[in-house]
Formats: sequence, C-alpha cells, structure tokens
Amino acid sequence: MNNLVDLSLKEFCEELSSSSPAPGGGSTGALAASLASSLVSMVANLTIGKKKYKEHENEMKSVKEQSNNLTNSLLKLVDQDTIAFNKVMEAFKMPKSTKEEKKLRSETIQKSMKGACEVPLEIAKYSVKIASVSNKVARHGNKNAVTDAGVAARLAEASYYAGVYNVKINLASIKDKEYVDQKNQVLEKLEKDLYQMINPVYEICNKI
Repeated sequence: MNNLVDLSLKEFCEELSSSSPAPGGGSTGALAASLASSLVSMVANLTIGKKKYKEHENEMKSVKEQSNNLTNSLLKLVDQDTIAFNKVMEAFKMPKSTKEEKKLRSETIQKSMKGACEVPLEIAKYSVKIASVSNKVARHGNKNAVTDAGVAARLAEASYYAGVYNVKINLASIKDKEYVDQKNQVLEKLEKDLYQMINPVYEICNKI
C-alpha cells in the first residue's frame, strides 16, 4: 500500500472503509487535525496584510508559521499511526510454542503497545496546540473568517479525542503501571489545556 498521505481523498476514504482495521481512528484523527491547522493557516493568511488588523500582523505571521508546521507534522502521523498499529498485529502473530517464544512474544506485544500509545498521544498534544492557535485567530484574526476558526477548534477537539481513545485502548493492555499512570496524568492535563483554549472560540462563534 502507498503512503496514506499520497492517496487521493477518494482513495483514502475507500481504504478507510475497507475491512482492514488500519488505517483507523488514529490516522483519521491525525488527518482531521491537519485539516484544522490548515484552516488556522487560512484565517491567518486572510488577516495578514489587511490594514484593519495591522496591530496583529506579527502575531498572525507567527500563527501562520506554527500552524503550517503543525500540518506538516500531523500529515506524517497519518501513516505513523497505521505503522504502529501494524507492529502490534505483527507481535500477536509471533510464535508461542515454547516458553522462550511466549516470553519474547509477550515482551514484543508490550513494547509495540507502548509504541501504539505514543503516536495517538502526539495527535492529542498537537490538537491542543491547534486549539491554542485557533483561539488566537478567532480573537484577533479576520472577522469574516471567524467561523473557520470555530471549525478548526471543533476539528481540534475531535482529533484530540481520536488520539485519547486510541491511547486508552492500548493502555488497557499494558502491564507497566507506572507507564499507564504517567500517560493518564498527561491526558488529564491536556484535556484541561484543550478546553481552556477552545471554549472561548466557541463563545465567540455562538455570538454570531
């Protein structure tokens, strides 16, 4: 299979809707987040150079650079999430006839499960960053595109949970309690940061 990001939208949807378990929610979340950050870039671009928003020119240029970088990073995660999932599947297919094989298989499964946690955790982290820049363009960007900032925030929220759900389903199979507790603490903080950023965006859009 080609890299997912090299597929057309139609081809990606066909691959997603097939009986193959990957790509799945994680890759879809990364794609949704990349669309959210691209929308933020659009609002910033519609603001830069406008006399009415001159006082926020430098901020919008910074937002544009941040959101472009987020988009590029997230597009990489579209494929990386599927790769991580496939490694878990490969681990489960390892032989388990002898005691040694069982031990190696179990260790590999646990390692691959942790790997499968890390990619969606990155998606969740990036989604919070998108929430932050969507907040900036909603408050200081071109008012004619404020609803696009709102859509970006909603997509960021959705992609955040796409990451969280995929982290948690893998954590449920990980025996390393310290690792599990640490990741849950990270998720708890991320959720607080997310809503601190996106709730003001929703309030702005709800006044339209």
